[in-house]
Amino acid sequence: MTKTNIQSNPQGETFFLNLRFLLMICVFIGNAIEPLIQDITAMHALYMWIFTFHMPLFVFVTGYFAKANLLGQPGRRLMLQISLQYVIFQSLYSILDVTVFKVQNVHHSFFAPYLLLWFLASHFCWRLLLILLSKWTPLQQLAASLTLGVLVGYLQVDGAWLSLSRTFVYLPFFIAGYHFSFVSAAKLFTPGVRISAGALAAVLLGAVSLWGHYIDPGWLYGSMTFSQLGHSEWYAGTYRLALYALQLLAGIAFLAVVPLQESRLTDLGRRTLYVFLLHGFIIRFAAVSPLYKYVTNTAASVLLVIGAILLTLLLSHSLIRKWTSPVIEPPVQWLLNLERRAFRPFGAASKH
Repeated sequence: MTKTNIQSNPQGETFFLNLRFLLMICVFIGNAIEPLIQDITAMHALYMWIFTFHMPLFVFVTGYFAKANLLGQPGRRLMLQISLQYVIFQSLYSILDVTVFKVQNVHHSFFAPYLLLWFLASHFCWRLLLILLSKWTPLQQLAASLTLGVLVGYLQVDGAWLSLSRTFVYLPFFIAGYHFSFVSAAKLFTPGVRISAGALAAVLLGAVSLWGHYIDPGWLYGSMTFSQLGHSEWYAGTYRLALYALQLLAGIAFLAVVPLQESRLTDLGRRTLYVFLLHGFIIRFAAVSPLYKYVTNTAASVLLVIGAILLTLLLSHSLIRKWTSPVIEPPVQWLLNLERRAFRPFGAASKH
């Protein structure tokens, strides 16, 4: 699908922008409350519930918007931009770790994405993989991605290396988002379905409150192999298939309660990249500060959640985009010009 196709369906774009901002709030909250999940039951339940759907859906949204710029010059431009973003922020986080945060025993390497930067590395790979599979039907692509998502768990390597594990674990959601038809799905968003989905989301939250401690959070991160999760059995892949089913169920429940109408959420959804790349600095500062010493009960943790929501709104402000756009969305035309100049002599020589 081309950019024109997306623009011809403004309601679909509105829906996914709304969804993207709501998911960004979940990302910020999840990272903010992670240090509390061992001590505060309510935060453990909220954390586990968020992780059942927020990253699969975030990848799903990314796949949907890839319709506009997967191929051609727009695709090359975006791939270069993702690469620059990765280099810039991998360097910034590593420098701050050494000079400001004083974090010990952290291996800094461009081959080991730093915290949230795995998403940039995987996004780059998802695009390449989808291009490689472009001659296959959507169903074949999805079947292959699910197979790879299971098989990668059996590899005897560090799953975090080059974000290898997450790239393949979340690939099915990227492909599903790319081929998703909002027009067809919107017919299912009846008031009754949306109410039922809201009830299902509440049930899932209740379920993880009661039984979430039986699930190793590592399964929800997608970054660990089966052996790293303590499962070397031949049937370990069935656990991932079961997790895919849970994520699908939780994702559908969340999708059905996302607003369809254009609103302030829609505008904010256009700037989630800024929140995503910048909120990690806030999380890092909070982790090395005395903040979490004072968050020792549910009431204080609720205030932390509210703070995460407010900071998401702040980082989504248009002024933040104005001040930080050269770093968040670095210009790549100079790279395209260099590429053109580098290959021009070869092209010119071939004419003689």
